[in-house]
Amino acid sequence: MSLPASALVGIDWGTTNRRAWLLAPDGTCAAEAADDQGVLAARGRFEASLADLLQRLPGVPADAPVVMSGMIGSAMGWQEVPYVDADQPLESLAQALVPVPAPTLGRPVAIVPGVRWGGDGRVDVMRGEETQLLGAVALGVRDGWFVLPGTHSKWAEVRDGRLVAFQTFMTGELYALLSTQGTLAAASRDPVTSPAAFEAGVAAARDGTLSNTLFGCRAKVVTGEMPAAHAASYLSGLLMGAEWHDRRRTWGDQPPAQVHVIGSRALAEGHAAAAALMRVRLDILDPREVHLAALRHLAPRVRQALS
Repeated sequence: MSLPASALVGIDWGTTNRRAWLLAPDGTCAAEAADDQGVLAARGRFEASLADLLQRLPGVPADAPVVMSGMIGSAMGWQEVPYVDADQPLESLAQALVPVPAPTLGRPVAIVPGVRWGGDGRVDVMRGEETQLLGAVALGVRDGWFVLPGTHSKWAEVRDGRLVAFQTFMTGELYALLSTQGTLAAASRDPVTSPAAFEAGVAAARDGTLSNTLFGCRAKVVTGEMPAAHAASYLSGLLMGAEWHDRRRTWGDQPPAQVHVIGSRALAEGHAAAAALMRVRLDILDPREVHLAALRHLAPRVRQALS
């Protein structure tokens, strides 16, 4: 028996930015908005900040529930929501929603919990990416490897709609730090995009340790082996190559024929180049469509889960 549909406001509320969608009862996106009011900017006034966002979304029903995901559920967010364990069906996130008191809003408000994984003496966590993976499953992609690029890039393995393992790489954060501070920043002047330098960086990451290959970027510039303008592309290749070569070692002799990336075309571009060098096909899933698919899955279940 199908559950009754409901209008729903979904918010991807990150550290520095947030994006909201109004999902109509028929499953279409009726309105959307984005701003720079991430958890850092809205800290201490989350309820008022959400009220302001709802006013900027035209046509929101007075009783439409709000479901939020991302860093809004972290220790620095509105309410810290405990992680749920991985290896649960991603569809079960609808039953794990945590209500948030918001008396001035007059509507149910909830946060999607993040996910915790542990194995082989390691532990890893995610907040927000689990909702995107739910959306991919809702779109019918129930098996395979996923990469979700960003400040902290996530690699996830999904089997029959279950998140069985994932790993985080600080690729975006390291690139931002190394390209603007320290000796590598000083070595990179007037950067220009160089596909050849990017590919060389991916190749160099295959056999060397990351800290050594990073210094090699500077050495190539100061010895004249590489133009300073190409150092940023080489650095990007090193960091992204470290991700891909780590996955390659995990896969061994049986790499997947395809990896799904959930990210914009701009973010997926580097991964596409690395995938081509690894002879792995890349399937790009639009993050907006993935998030809307997750909301369509949650919409008929959210009131029941919060009642």
